[in-house]
Amino acid sequence: MRILVTGGAGFIGSAYVRRLLTGAEPDLPVDAVTVLDAHTYAATEAALDPVRAAPRLRVVRGDVRDATLVNAALRHGVRRHVQVSTDEVYGSIATGAWTEQAPLDPSSPYSASKAAGDLLALAYHRTHGLDVVVTRGANTYGPYQYPEKIVPLFVTNLLDGHDVPLYGDGGNVRDWLHVDDHCHGIALAQVHGQPGGVYHLGGGAELTNRELTGRLLAACGAGWDRVRPVADRKGHDRRYALDVTTTRRELGWSPTVDLDTGLAATVDWYRANRDWWQRLKPRP
Repeated sequence: MRILVTGGAGFIGSAYVRRLLTGAEPDLPVDAVTVLDAHTYAATEAALDPVRAAPRLRVVRGDVRDATLVNAALRHGVRRHVQVSTDEVYGSIATGAWTEQAPLDPSSPYSASKAAGDLLALAYHRTHGLDVVVTRGANTYGPYQYPEKIVPLFVTNLLDGHDVPLYGDGGNVRDWLHVDDHCHGIALAQVHGQPGGVYHLGGGAELTNRELTGRLLAACGAGWDRVRPVADRKGHDRRYALDVTTTRRELGWSPTVDLDTGLAATVDWYRANRDWWQRLKPRP
């Protein structure tokens, strides 16, 4: 099987490529993996260094919007298109969890663009019969995440002796999922998902941002004096939560990396890989 990974030099994309080329996804044997990435600010080819020498890997610098470069999946009979999306497309939920049948109600331009991508991909399935599956993942963390997101931002700030910014009252709730679990869910959806299906990948580990901050402070040996309150973000949804019943039933997927273990390993990775993140990060 030949696989094209768009955004394959980014956080989740590069993790997926590494897993494919190191045999971490036995249900998905690959003959070749092509990475297409526009190398915007959040991408780094260094995230592919662990598999750089793999003869099955090809890296192409380019934009998915370039029709000449990419052409069209429908025209060339691509067997399956996996649209990797986010829980943000549903907007905020006060209690309970979103099912795959919930209406999309994005709050920010970013989440609106993700919802639009989902709908466009699913429309190609319904209108043209393109084999499409959609995955919607929870907040994801792990190695090689660009240091603007809360986990790597806080960890790298604390390791460098700087303060960390906590939005609003710190009460926004997020469900946390390790990148390896996220990628495994994508792989299972690629192999076993039903055409036109939507699959939730939730970590089952809800924390307020304040609770997450406390864990990261402890992991880095820092105290609350290092926390700097800042004004809340615009369009900052209060809580996300995904019902993963369908994903468990149809794909046999559930997260395997518990949050304590995953966060500790992530902090250790950033501590051991300063050369990777220090050149990406502007000084506070």
